[in-house]
Amino acid sequence: MSFTWPLDPRDLFTERYPQMIALGLPAQDVDTVRAATTDMWADAPGGWVREWSSLAARYAASGRHDLAALAYGNAKFPTLANEPKRRALAHQAEQYALTSAGFPVDFERQVLTIPHKGATTEVPVHLLAAPGLPADAPVTLVSGGVDTWKMDMHPVLVTLAQQTGTRIVAFDLAGTGETSDIPMSADGGNEIIEGLITWARTRGNGQVAYFGLSMGGNFSARTGLAGTVDAAVNLSGPIEAAVSPGRSFAFGMEGIIGNALGLDEMPSAADIGTRFAEFSLRPLLDQDVNAPMLVIGGADDVHVPQHDTLVFQGRRDTRVELLSGTGHCAVTRLPEVMALTCDWLKQTLGI
Repeated sequence: MSFTWPLDPRDLFTERYPQMIALGLPAQDVDTVRAATTDMWADAPGGWVREWSSLAARYAASGRHDLAALAYGNAKFPTLANEPKRRALAHQAEQYALTSAGFPVDFERQVLTIPHKGATTEVPVHLLAAPGLPADAPVTLVSGGVDTWKMDMHPVLVTLAQQTGTRIVAFDLAGTGETSDIPMSADGGNEIIEGLITWARTRGNGQVAYFGLSMGGNFSARTGLAGTVDAAVNLSGPIEAAVSPGRSFAFGMEGIIGNALGLDEMPSAADIGTRFAEFSLRPLLDQDVNAPMLVIGGADDVHVPQHDTLVFQGRRDTRVELLSGTGHCAVTRLPEVMALTCDWLKQTLGI
């Protein structure tokens, strides 16, 4: 199930421009698409998918499959609400596969069968590792959020693979990306992640860490607070205040979340508030059994209040960093975030 909703592309460019640049697209090309885009959903000149896909096709024709994958990633953003968006995701996967031979790290794609609600579901994962990484290295699970998925995070994945000494296993959350046929829910999404953790413990020395960005940070914090991983990194995850009933959403996030939840029409403010409240981690915050945790947030985040970062202060085995001068996922300070994360993971896992 999916739906479209009124959404001004100018607002998305205002919010996501720093991320588009930080993840590797030339600013001049992003500026060109920005100037040409006038509609979010129309499959026509001026439409978001059409303009981004045209740029991606030019990259592909020139042999820059890496940039084509990024551009198609923007084309399918922010959710797979219609057929053009789904085609853009398929094109992104094609271009990503074409460029994988040139990755500076070893790469493998697998489709895992994971338990889910009394049956099983297939979860595509991408494995990245530094060349020569020992077979008994720890594993780090990585997931993005409701609109930034594993292929979009490629520079982050490569950095983690090169600098942590762990094997990276990237996946999409339930309700998103290549796992979008399973609606996102707190219990169902966590069940899939618990299945991935169980599988990951058989892939190396048994140690498993989890790095989650945005909504992925909610799930990584969940595993960290529950003590089901050996280390958890939460980058700008909505924890408590961000999922409280009555909160407001910015930049179309209510429609993005509604699609991830598997709804077929735009939810009312009351409905999405009730549904999103199930992701609150307050019951786990009230316990004291957490694994070592690193919690990072941007002080100027429009999606996640500072409370959801600072609520971790004072917990045992927990480092909290609220970074000034940056917003959601601290994208304008991403190199600093990655250096901090890699050093912390190595120290925590004894690498």
